[in-house]
Amino acid sequence: MPATVTTEPLGLHCIFSDGSEVHRPIGARKAIRNPLLVRTLLEGATDLVHPHGRVNSADSVSMHFTAIRRLDTWLADAGFTGSASALTRSALAQYWMSGVRGSLESAQKAMLRCADDQQRVLVPDVRALIDGRLFNTNKRHDPHQPYTETEWARLIRTCRDEVDSAYGAFRSARDQAAAPTGHRESLRTRPVHHWLVLHHGPEPLVKEIGGGQWPFRARYGVGLRAVLDPLIPPLDVIIAYRLLFGAYTGVVPDGIADLGVGDLDWAGDAEILLSYVKGRTAAESLTLSRQATRLLEQWLDHSSVARGFAPDGLRDELWVRFTPGGTRKGERWMSTSPTQLSISEWIKRRQATDEQGRPLQMTGDDGEPLRLHLHRIRTTHHALRDRSHWRGSRRATLDPNRSPAVEGDHYLTNTTPAQTVEVEDIIAQAQGDLVRRAQPPVVLATSEVTELVRDYPQHVARLGLDDTALAQLLSGERDVFTAACGDQLSGLHGPKGQPCPARPWVCLLCPLALFTPRHLPNLMRLRGFFSRQWQQMTTDEFMPVFGPYAHRLDVILAPGVHFTERALQAAAAETTDTDDELPLRPEERTA
Repeated sequence: MPATVTTEPLGLHCIFSDGSEVHRPIGARKAIRNPLLVRTLLEGATDLVHPHGRVNSADSVSMHFTAIRRLDTWLADAGFTGSASALTRSALAQYWMSGVRGSLESAQKAMLRCADDQQRVLVPDVRALIDGRLFNTNKRHDPHQPYTETEWARLIRTCRDEVDSAYGAFRSARDQAAAPTGHRESLRTRPVHHWLVLHHGPEPLVKEIGGGQWPFRARYGVGLRAVLDPLIPPLDVIIAYRLLFGAYTGVVPDGIADLGVGDLDWAGDAEILLSYVKGRTAAESLTLSRQATRLLEQWLDHSSVARGFAPDGLRDELWVRFTPGGTRKGERWMSTSPTQLSISEWIKRRQATDEQGRPLQMTGDDGEPLRLHLHRIRTTHHALRDRSHWRGSRRATLDPNRSPAVEGDHYLTNTTPAQTVEVEDIIAQAQGDLVRRAQPPVVLATSEVTELVRDYPQHVARLGLDDTALAQLLSGERDVFTAACGDQLSGLHGPKGQPCPARPWVCLLCPLALFTPRHLPNLMRLRGFFSRQWQQMTTDEFMPVFGPYAHRLDVILAPGVHFTERALQAAAAETTDTDDELPLRPEERTA
């Protein structure tokens, strides 16, 4: 049923998707300064309430009422007493520029927009202002920084230890309860406790405790939690499972919270396709890793006893749990997310250090309790996951629901210190490659040392070549296939101190390379190789792989620039234009 405006008192009557009904007045009559304007805003608000809009709770209605009262009060103080049709662009702009909270401005504009759609009450320039951008955008919080490697390791280890320990106790208790004589033993023995829970569920035991904890303890010898916990996972264990699942998958917290058993689509026996919903987008899917799949298998088995006794409406919920004390609404079975207070208390109970005072469990690198933020877990997952298998899509590294700018702000810039060092090293190498490509090739038309020292003093100085090294360079003792190399152990394209592993054409752009007339035949053979590759590859394939080297080769072999045309023709006559003339790997051959 759509929301309606009530007149006595002035307010809204709404029925939400969960069946709850709200009949709420906007305020006392004397608190409303301009009832005519307020009624227009309320009529606009009816289009924002379920099923027409996204307002679907009493709290959301209260926020829109606050927005109406703030606008009504400010306009009245400014002397405005007319209807919505008398609103001016300058008055509204002045109000919103005064520092209104972004959520209130957004609600006020939405209500005015809907009212104008219904009744055409706004003048054109006011409608244009309302359709424009917000004056007050909500302050953007700094992106969540990933946990450090040590904090992340402690989080994973703590959760893993907890779920594995609880699951081991569950399997042991289930095996004891399956013993045929288990239920005939004394009530004070552990097997009978497990037998009672496995066959009758937790409800009868909770009802029995109505006489008090002491009669229960006198009968069973232990407290209620000791009887239930091995077979009915407590909240602490569920928190550990959910944190570990978020760390393994990177699924958003609201997506994890709303998962049901029906969202798990088994693809064979060892793989799960998970369907989940983000709060701000439509349904999404994710193929779970083997690690996450095994964790879900373990949880489904661990929660099987509890799920078997849960009410019909909750058996298909993934994170169903039983609370012996119930909630304020009297509910014992539920699937709602743990509160932030519950998670904080869970962390506090897991503070531990070794003999040297070093943190062992849920402690940050500063020694304080780890500040656990569910979205920060997702950020750390994205920062640490392996991207080596992503192929074929320029959007493969990005969340398809985010723009590249937002994705970069939230994930790509959030790196660990070790990753930052590696990224900066990659950037430095790429910049070095660009600088080297911009440098002209070092080519000598003769093999004279004097010519090298005269024409390329900066090259000699950079390499630190002495007279002996210069003689070796020009005599051919330091030759590779395409050029003479200033230092084959420099580590420019491989580990320092090891022979350079670069392919023959890489020397064309290397700052250590020196080209002389004796290298012309091999340069011609390399040109023929590029020509054959060009014929069998597309332009898009050839240019990234061989394009820069082919361009440099054209510069070196340009007639009359470094070598005479006769020398070039003589070198070309020595080649047979086959792959056998070059040191190629099998996958590099053109025939």
